[in-house]
Amino acid sequence: MTNRERFIKTLKCEPIGGQVPTFELVFFLTMEAFGKVHPSQRSYGQWNQMSQTERSLHMNEMAQLYIDTAQRYGHSAIFVHPNPGDLDSTQWLLELIREKSGDEYYIMMHGDPTWAIPDGESMMEFSAMMFDEPEKLNEESQKRTESALEFARKLDERGHLLDGFALCSDYCFNVNPFFSPDIFDELIVPYLKEVIAEYRKMGYYTIKHTDGNIMPIVKQMADCKPDAIHSLDPQGGVSIPEVRKIVGPDIALVGNVNCGLLQTGTDEECRQDVLRALREGMADGRGYVFATSNCVYTGLALKRYEMMMEIWRQYGNYENYAENFGKGLA
Repeated sequence: MTNRERFIKTLKCEPIGGQVPTFELVFFLTMEAFGKVHPSQRSYGQWNQMSQTERSLHMNEMAQLYIDTAQRYGHSAIFVHPNPGDLDSTQWLLELIREKSGDEYYIMMHGDPTWAIPDGESMMEFSAMMFDEPEKLNEESQKRTESALEFARKLDERGHLLDGFALCSDYCFNVNPFFSPDIFDELIVPYLKEVIAEYRKMGYYTIKHTDGNIMPIVKQMADCKPDAIHSLDPQGGVSIPEVRKIVGPDIALVGNVNCGLLQTGTDEECRQDVLRALREGMADGRGYVFATSNCVYTGLALKRYEMMMEIWRQYGNYENYAENFGKGLA
């Protein structure tokens, strides 16, 4: 199987045998790893002034950087940050990645119209609206949902270049969700459910991302029927076995390696946490994608991520689960 095929079977919670798939929502350390700025961090304020030759050089470098990252670290999937993000540039970048890599990798991009935790400047105003004017927020949510789906449809008409969408609105702090379960039902669930269902009709898979403590709302998220939930943040008290009990066997789980430990823990603490995530994630024999509990963010030591991936290569194989972890797969 290709990496793409293995990733899709995992999203379907089908057994795959062999190495458990891995990817990162973002791998920001491209400057340290490859000597190149990550595509999402590049400023293209002069894009419209560039010649077609210069634009082409930029696009080809970005496409190749995504592929080089996946190849070096064994990723089965590529999360693309179109930059610039207009329809034509997005199509161009996706086409280049497909041309260069064929169907080897599962390719996704962001596509979440639901509300996230507001930033500090707007948090007070947004919080007041949740209680005083929820209908206005819902009106805006409907517009955002229609806009996201319209973009997806237009992109789809130009060729089925994506395999799916990552829904990246963050809902939770480490201690609790920003949205209470009741407010989550009112302001988030209808639009999350709609966008997932409409993407599925177009033939796309969905991975719902939010870090932090998702436990009070994880059942509501699961009821919206995403194909997978990411990032299962242990810093928010999220445990793979507990989430699996709640969401059932048919939603894939992604992540759970503690980013905080990767950044500030000892080598041995990191090693034990990586092994724990592999042991718990792979225990069912299916439906798990190995990853950090957030992303490979700026400031994280590259050597720690590379240590994590060496452990994955050694212990992340379903065929050796009993030997590595002392018991058979479920």
